[in-house]
Amino acid sequence: MFRTLVVDLLLTLAYGGVGLALMALGYLLVDVVTPGKLHQLIWVERNRNATILLASNLVAVGIIVVAAIAAGENSFVTGLVGTTAYGLLGLAVMAVSFVLLDAVTPGRLGDILVDREPHPAVWVSAVVHLATGAIVAAAIS
Repeated sequence: MFRTLVVDLLLTLAYGGVGLALMALGYLLVDVVTPGKLHQLIWVERNRNATILLASNLVAVGIIVVAAIAAGENSFVTGLVGTTAYGLLGLAVMAVSFVLLDAVTPGRLGDILVDREPHPAVWVSAVVHLATGAIVAAAIS
C-alpha cells in the first residue's frame, strides 16, 4: 500500500510538472501577442483586460491537461507524452484562434486587450480561449 501511494504521488508530481510547464508556455504566448510585459501590466498596473486574457488562457490549458490525464493510457510514459502533446496542440489551436480573431478585429487586438480602460473585446477573446480549450478537451476523450 505504501509503495502504491509513493508511486501515485510521483505520478501526480510528474503530471503537475507538465501542467505547470504548459501553463508557463501559455503565459509566454499571451505575453508575446500583447504589447508590454504581462507581469508589469497585471501585477504593477493592475490591468483588468490583461488579467482576464491571461486567466482565460491558463484555465483553458488546465482544462486540456485535465482531459488528457483523464483519458490517458494506463502507461505512465504514454500518458505523460499524450498530456504534453495535447497541451501543446491546445496552445497551438488557441494561438490560431487569436490570430483569426485579430484578423476580424478593427485595430490590433493585442493593443485593445491591454488597454487601461475595460474593453468588451477582452471577454470575447477570453471566451474564445475557453471554448477552444473545451473543444480540444472534448476531442481527447
